[in-house]
Amino acid sequence: MLSPDERLRYRRHLQLADIGEAGQLRLRAARVLVVGAGGLGCPILQYLAAAGVGTLGIADADRVEISNLQRQILYGPADLGQLKAAAAAREVQRLNPLVHCEVHPVRVTPANVRALLAGYDVVIDGSDNFPTRYLLNDACVSLAKPLVSGAIHKFEGQVSVFNYRGGPTYRCLFPTPPGPDEAPNCAATGVLGVLPGLVGTVQATEALKVVLGLGEVLSGRLWLLDALTMQTRTLRFSRHPERSLLGLDAANPADYHDPGCAAPPAALSAAELRQRLQSATPPFLLDVREPNEFEAEHLPGAILLPLSQLAAGVAQVPRQQPVVVYCRSGARSARAIQQLQADFGFDNLQNLEGGILAWAESANDPARPGAGLASETSVTSA
Repeated sequence: MLSPDERLRYRRHLQLADIGEAGQLRLRAARVLVVGAGGLGCPILQYLAAAGVGTLGIADADRVEISNLQRQILYGPADLGQLKAAAAAREVQRLNPLVHCEVHPVRVTPANVRALLAGYDVVIDGSDNFPTRYLLNDACVSLAKPLVSGAIHKFEGQVSVFNYRGGPTYRCLFPTPPGPDEAPNCAATGVLGVLPGLVGTVQATEALKVVLGLGEVLSGRLWLLDALTMQTRTLRFSRHPERSLLGLDAANPADYHDPGCAAPPAALSAAELRQRLQSATPPFLLDVREPNEFEAEHLPGAILLPLSQLAAGVAQVPRQQPVVVYCRSGARSARAIQQLQADFGFDNLQNLEGGILAWAESANDPARPGAGLASETSVTSA
């Protein structure tokens, strides 16, 4: 039953015959994950919290920047530099203390997406990049969860609901990601500040309809908005018998990587690596230089896998253990990380800043001659 406070707060819902107390109880029991606490995520979270969705998960690894304030209306100047997921959760609970927020300050990756989505009934995509859209779609297919998807570009927006009760998926509409020349540049593309509010509220509406089982959900339909003309269109599309079955295990891992908007590989310094190597769980060391360089000197315990042989020897690189990749100066190792992420879906890699040169320049250098060891530890192509 609803408490007296809930009856007062949600009174306008209770007056709707299609919602009533039974519907409000369904909202209270619902668990909804919002991926991306940016322009789209902010209005989605505000309206779902106001509506009384009982548990809201917020997944976003970014921090609030001043350029976000033009459209991400959950944040203000006092939030600059703070994690978006945490700042959004605080504001959501200020708006409605009855809502429970689960904060996930992480980037959604192939390694964590199953665990992240598993505990939720509905997933809402408020991200701003194609790799995340495809990853969420494929995960929702694998886990049989509905996905409320939205996207914005300059003055235009779109919304659809994928994988809803056996309906079409994102890949039924967009089979493969766009190429680097087709996708908008993630850093240079602007957006009208109010547009995420318009599109995000439509996403929130669809999520409420999914939870409540109300109305005609945007499944098999793509809602399109042109804010300059305020014209809307709805395009119909069908479920593809093969594409609709593509989940995490069947999709191309390269679909989850965007070379056009790729961030620099995560890095650590020689000093940080020394500390990690002395810990109870040291990282796996991967040397991507050539054999003659490795024989001259290498880090103790490192495995040799030259950049040119990376694809052939990828099975030697662990996925469940942190991996530090290094070369002479850090350039080849950065390329190796990008290739491993793009082609094979690795998300546990760090680049040694400055490579073995930086390691050798630091104090107490244990880099040592490797004569006679290269053939014992190197990985050769088949």
